[in-house]
Amino acid sequence: MRFATLIHQARVNARDAVELVLVPALAAFLPWPLCFRIFRLLAGRCSWLYRASCESALREAHARGWVPNDQQGQWIARRRLVTLVDHADMYLSATRSDTWMARHLKVTGAWPAAHEAGIFCTFHWGAGMWGLRHAGMVGMQAHALVAALDGAHFAGRPVLHWYARRRTAMVARALQGPVLDVSASLRPALRALRNNEQVMAAIDVPSDQVAASIPVRIAGMDALVPKALLRLAVEQKVPVSIYLTGLDADTGQRLLSIYPLGPFENLDALAHAVFRRLDAAIQADGAAWHFWSEAPRFFSEARQT
Repeated sequence: MRFATLIHQARVNARDAVELVLVPALAAFLPWPLCFRIFRLLAGRCSWLYRASCESALREAHARGWVPNDQQGQWIARRRLVTLVDHADMYLSATRSDTWMARHLKVTGAWPAAHEAGIFCTFHWGAGMWGLRHAGMVGMQAHALVAALDGAHFAGRPVLHWYARRRTAMVARALQGPVLDVSASLRPALRALRNNEQVMAAIDVPSDQVAASIPVRIAGMDALVPKALLRLAVEQKVPVSIYLTGLDADTGQRLLSIYPLGPFENLDALAHAVFRRLDAAIQADGAAWHFWSEAPRFFSEARQT
């Protein structure tokens, strides 16, 4: 039994090494147009790449009517490509200059004032590293909200743990400021806001492990999401903005869209305005949402808690 466990762990870590390091790290060494063509080829032909997460995502999206029977092959290839590019961005951000970013990132909208408190919300959609990098470049004093990196899912997976720690460090480097661990409470975020800084967070996470949630619409379906950060925005009268970083699947160009929403006095109205943007993003590119595999944790009976 012990031998079988060791073999299993070896296979898992070998897969992590390929999917999180060896393949995406090609972006650090190759010209991006050439690298992106290789990534598109791999995404279309290598069904073993990110197999578990991609097949689970396809299964859940298809069950909810988001993938027609005759489009499953191209949908999962698109999902695989977005996943690969998202991982590659850690290596790209470490090796490319702001001049490179200016050539490969198309920006729509503008960030709010750099010396005013703000909450910047995004979603697990697309590949978000260049949104962070752009915010840091233009002088935003933003801090990404992160969870602690000592969860049980890292046990026996040193490659995954290394990748998570390295990516968190790259987020801090992109924003030119420390990340904030809010796994225990939002007090670090509140302190940053009171210092007229900004906080950034991907807020489309399942609510099954938090005390308070709020019903919203995601992909046209009722869902429950945590409401703590949005409630903080309302209570502190802090303006909220949405940013999304998409991917042109034909050229590899990144598409950063920034939507200032302003301050809200009503929590329900704010939640509706925020998640309407995720709903629109999924409508535009459903395969780019990374959390389809977690759909059963989102799309349950929506009731206020």
